[in-house]
Amino acid sequence: MKLKSISLAFTALIALMGCKQSESYDLLIRNGIIVDGSGGQSFKGDIAINSDTIVAIGNLKNVAGLREIDATGLTVAPGFINMLSWANVSLIEDGRSQGDIRQGVTLEVMGEGHSMGPLNEAMKLEMKESQQNINYDINWSTLGEYLEYLENKGISTNIASFVGNGTLREYVMNYETRSPNMEELEKMKELTKQAMEEGAVGLSTSLIYVPSGHAKTEEIIELAKVAADYGGMYVSHIRDEEENLLDAVQELITISEEAGIRSEIYHFKASGTANWHLLDSAIQLVDNARKQGLPITTDMYMYNASSTGLNILLPSWAKEGGHNKTMELISQSAKRKRMIQEIKFHVPPEKILLVGFRNKQMRHLIGKTLAEIAKDRNITAGEAVVDLIKEDDSRIQVVYFSMSEENIKKKLALPYMAICSDAGSYTNEGVFLEQSTHPRAYGSFARLLGHFVRDEKVIPLEEAIYKLTSLPATNLALKKRGALKEGYYADVVVFDANSIKDNATFAKPHQYATGMKHVFVNGTQVLKDEEHTGAFPGKVIRGPGWTGN
Repeated sequence: MKLKSISLAFTALIALMGCKQSESYDLLIRNGIIVDGSGGQSFKGDIAINSDTIVAIGNLKNVAGLREIDATGLTVAPGFINMLSWANVSLIEDGRSQGDIRQGVTLEVMGEGHSMGPLNEAMKLEMKESQQNINYDINWSTLGEYLEYLENKGISTNIASFVGNGTLREYVMNYETRSPNMEELEKMKELTKQAMEEGAVGLSTSLIYVPSGHAKTEEIIELAKVAADYGGMYVSHIRDEEENLLDAVQELITISEEAGIRSEIYHFKASGTANWHLLDSAIQLVDNARKQGLPITTDMYMYNASSTGLNILLPSWAKEGGHNKTMELISQSAKRKRMIQEIKFHVPPEKILLVGFRNKQMRHLIGKTLAEIAKDRNITAGEAVVDLIKEDDSRIQVVYFSMSEENIKKKLALPYMAICSDAGSYTNEGVFLEQSTHPRAYGSFARLLGHFVRDEKVIPLEEAIYKLTSLPATNLALKKRGALKEGYYADVVVFDANSIKDNATFAKPHQYATGMKHVFVNGTQVLKDEEHTGAFPGKVIRGPGWTGN
């Protein structure tokens, strides 16, 4: 009897072992070098995925996958988060998000001071009139409706958005420069509340642009308090990145403290050679605020050049009424003359590269510097700025070579520095080739991992992955994103740390990065052996204030 019992027990044990060995998952990524996003040491292991979820991590040699990927010699990490994306229009044209997917970006966070909602009819008309090479109907009014529109249309990446104070201000006050009255402020607060309940991740400002910059500190604090009530964060393209950088950083700190809100400085930098030395003092301000318990963070892109409109060189009075008002003023001889006289170059004209025009007849100037155009026309650089804006009837996209490579490395080493592109996510074909762009649209994340981590060894790989994943996910208060953990969503990237490389240049920016082998978004493969699969598993990632299901 005793022998029979032992025999039965042994048989049961064998059966259990057989069940364990035959256990299977939808996907197994085997033998990878796992960098889990925590900042901790990497380790060799396997990852199992069922549907859209990571279900096991470790030594999974006794289980099988319906699909298996051998990641021997490759790094496996959480999908990357782009903290400042301008993919809001490029994804309407092409939802594949090729430029960023090929670098491992699985979440685009949009809405720098200007968001795709809320919109009134006048704003829709203005957006329609300002469209350039990408044309689209505006079939939404609120920010939540826009995000749902993209998801329903089909996107390969996840998306999220801040609500921009510039959009709120334009909705309520158009381009008026005055402070809002009580009724107008309450309307902006109500719109902020609506956006947060629709899933906005917080409030954003871009204070060098209009109408965002028309808002005084007190107004921003009132809107930030609403975002804070919903667990959102405040993020800002601060009011000045040049000689008044320190005042601008202090303003953000004040807003964070007064509103009780997590806050971040977009593309943290000291712009213009004469201002490079201010970066150390700006860092000290942030460090001191953090020591006092304020949750202040920063983000950056990986280049020593920025990109925005040529029109930022115009004096403030020439921009405050919006583009149409600027065009009206340029047509007035006295105002035009005054504009030219008051233009101040924080970057010399030979370091201002023209990359985007609305008027197809002017696109032959793409790739020229402002200095070259002024010389060709036998006019001053100031005259060239005003004339080009008038001729193109747009702000004109340019690249400003305004930053220090040494400062880039200094910023990257900050423990609270996240990463962004500050660009769209493009495809290197079709309509996207009608304009040039900044190489950051194709290379910011690959440049971090290749140039700054592998080649320059500024920070370890584990720290870089933390900056790309868990850090921004925590700042945004996202649930089950930004880390390789059991129960987390399967946003997973597999890349060759020895070969990943940005290939885009300022002369030839439309070149994909290489070295990213596989990318999964919500468990679905969107990049396989460095080629896009055509899948659209992207979802709207909503902030903590979302009141939907």
